[in-house]
Amino acid sequence: DVTGVQTCALPICRNKLVMRLREQIEMTKAEQACTAYMPTKLRSVTDTETGMRKQVAVSKRVKSWIFTADNGKLCVNVRYGARILELAKGKTAIEVATAKELVSTFETICAAVTAGELDAAIDAASNQLRSGFTK
Repeated sequence: DVTGVQTCALPICRNKLVMRLREQIEMTKAEQACTAYMPTKLRSVTDTETGMRKQVAVSKRVKSWIFTADNGKLCVNVRYGARILELAKGKTAIEVATAKELVSTFETICAAVTAGELDAAIDAASNQLRSGFTK
């Protein structure tokens, strides 16, 4: 890259975003079914008695990308890490008419990410994140 900032390897970044979108889909389905969605991740901990390190499954916190706008309609942000992706010039959210359409909206976004339609936004968010780590 000319600016000295490395660009994200797009297939890896796409996969990361698709995984997060699938988490949002599962969380939305669980909320609509009035059940809890508790994904787990492995964490390495040291046993205090033996001093040995072992892997333990702990629950993972997943933040919802859904919010209610001022007009009362549901909206969806697409996030890459902590950054909200700009989907179109000056637009960062998708307005959804009803809660039943949330899953299909997330699936449409997932298909767009897989097709590479959000590569420019992913790359911009990735570069913005990386620029914070330079000296």
